[in-house]
Amino acid sequence: MTGGSEQPSRGPEWLAEAKQTCVLCLLSHGVMERDILCTCTILGKFFWKYIHARSFSTFDVYLTGLVSLDHRLCCGHLAHTPSGWAMQVAAFVFIQRKWEDDKGHFEKMLDYFCDIREPLQLLIFPEGTDLTANTKARSNEFAEKNGLQKYEYVLHPRTTGFTFVVERLREGDNLDAIHDITVAYPQNIPQTEKHLLNGNFPKEIHFHVQRYPIETVPSSKEELQLWCRKRWEEKEERLRHFYEDGKCFSATGQSIVPPCKSELRVLTVKCISLLYWTVFPLGMLVLLYLYSFARWYFAAMIIFFVVQQKIFGGLELIELACHQYFRKQQKFHNTKIKNN
Repeated sequence: MTGGSEQPSRGPEWLAEAKQTCVLCLLSHGVMERDILCTCTILGKFFWKYIHARSFSTFDVYLTGLVSLDHRLCCGHLAHTPSGWAMQVAAFVFIQRKWEDDKGHFEKMLDYFCDIREPLQLLIFPEGTDLTANTKARSNEFAEKNGLQKYEYVLHPRTTGFTFVVERLREGDNLDAIHDITVAYPQNIPQTEKHLLNGNFPKEIHFHVQRYPIETVPSSKEELQLWCRKRWEEKEERLRHFYEDGKCFSATGQSIVPPCKSELRVLTVKCISLLYWTVFPLGMLVLLYLYSFARWYFAAMIIFFVVQQKIFGGLELIELACHQYFRKQQKFHNTKIKNN
C-alpha cells in the first residue's frame, strides 16, 4: 500500500489523530479522521467486499475502521438480503440510482448524521458501478457527448451525488476532509462468483491515499464538479503509470508496507479467519439442529426483518424516524420552558 504523492504516509500518530476527526472518502478502483468522505473507483464487483473486510481488520492501518461510524452508499436491492439487514443496522444509505428518488433520502440521512454529532466516515463510489466492457463503452459515449477525455482505467464519475453530499455535510459542519483512494490489482481481478469459487482471489491489492482538507476543496457546485473530475483525471494517469510502468504507486518503485503487516501476522490472521469461518457456520447448524430455541430465534429474526422492511422500509428508516420524533419532542419541551 502507498500513501499519496502530496500527502506522505504517516505512522501511528496519524492513526490517533484520525480517530478524532469527520471524513468523506473518494475511492477509485483500481481516511481517516472523524468526519470523512471517501470516494473510490470500482474495479471488479467484489471490490467493496475487500474494503468492507478491511473495516474490521486488526492489522489495517489506513483504511476503514478508524472511526466509530462507518457508512456506505449501497444499491437499494441489497436492503432485502440478509447482508442488507446487517447494513440496515449500521445505517447504510440505500439508493435507487434515480436522483429524483434518492435526493430526499440523502437529505434526511445526511442531516441525521450531522445532528447526532458522532464521528462519521462516509464511503461513496462516484462511478456508480464496476469497470467492465459495457460500462466502459457507456463512459466513452458520455465523454464523446460532453467533449471529455476517454478513460482506459476508470469510468467518468457522476458528480451530482458527490457535490450534494459535500455541500450537505458542509452545511451541517460535519466534514473535515476528503480522502481520495485509488486501488489497483497488479495481478488477478476476480469479477464473478465463479472466480472466487475457483480460488481466484487477488494476491495483492495496492492503495494510493490522498487527503484533501475540506478548506482546500472548492465551495461552489460547479467548481466541486470540476474538482471531482480532476481527481479522476489524476486517477487515470496514476493507474496508467501503475499498470504500464512497474505495478507500483510509489515513485521509488517500492510499495510501502506498514510494519504491522508482517508476513507472520498476515498468515496468523488468515489462519484464524479460516478457522472461524469453518467453525462458525457448522456451529450455527448444530445449534439449529439440536435446540428449538435457536430455531425459534432464527425464525423470529427472519420474520422481524422481513416485516419491518415491508412496513417501514428498513431499520435505518426506523432509527431516523425515532430521531426526528425525539428531536421534535425536545424542541417542544425547550419552547415550553422558554415561554414559561
